[in-house]
Amino acid sequence: MKSAPQMKPGVPVVLAVMGLLVAVAAAEVRRSEPVAASQRAKLVAEIKSRTARTDALQRRVDALREETRRRRAAALARSAAGRRAHEEEAAAGRAAAATAVAGPALVVVLDDTARRNAAERRDGPDEARVYDQDLQILVNGLWAAGAVAVAVNGRRLTPTTAIRGAGEAVLVDYRPLSAPYAVTAISGAADPRALERSFRGSAAGRRARLLEERFGIRVEIGVRDRARVPGAGAPRLRYARPGKGP
Repeated sequence: MKSAPQMKPGVPVVLAVMGLLVAVAAAEVRRSEPVAASQRAKLVAEIKSRTARTDALQRRVDALREETRRRRAAALARSAAGRRAHEEEAAAGRAAAATAVAGPALVVVLDDTARRNAAERRDGPDEARVYDQDLQILVNGLWAAGAVAVAVNGRRLTPTTAIRGAGEAVLVDYRPLSAPYAVTAISGAADPRALERSFRGSAAGRRARLLEERFGIRVEIGVRDRARVPGAGAPRLRYARPGKGP
């Protein structure tokens, strides 16, 4: 009868050291979890605080810009040349989305659903959330349906506005927004129901219904007799250069 192979003398020591290292690593992970959670909570609080401060400053800038606009319009109205200049400025402002627009509107709301629980979300991508591409397709569909001005959660869209995703956040013009996302589209026609019919029959409208039926995204489409979207901030010219003289 063969005897069982003898364990080398150094093997128990190696196993003991490995077990000790695993135990130490596990203990470090457990200790670091509360620290990481605390640091994350502090960062989230700091982001919310600074965002609120920025929003307050932006509201003050908007109020000052509106006051400046009224004073400029009053000054230009004193002469025929001034009135022509004011009309040209107003047309340019509308084209650049720099001035507020009011009128009949279509409002489309997209909201995340709480249908999926935490365990399901860990198994794969959270399909029950509104993503940046969902807003992109919705906004483009509203433009194509006849909207003349569009805002997302009060943020006016311009010809250069980007809608992007950053982790779980949706950025509109590089500003983080949270659900629900209310997209207000000012109609180019006197009857906003024409805009509604055109949007519902478009590919973007069909996709909105698909988001609701397949993924449980809350989709609300409503008509308003009058809504207002603010003007966008002044664009930052990063690559502008003075033109050459004659």
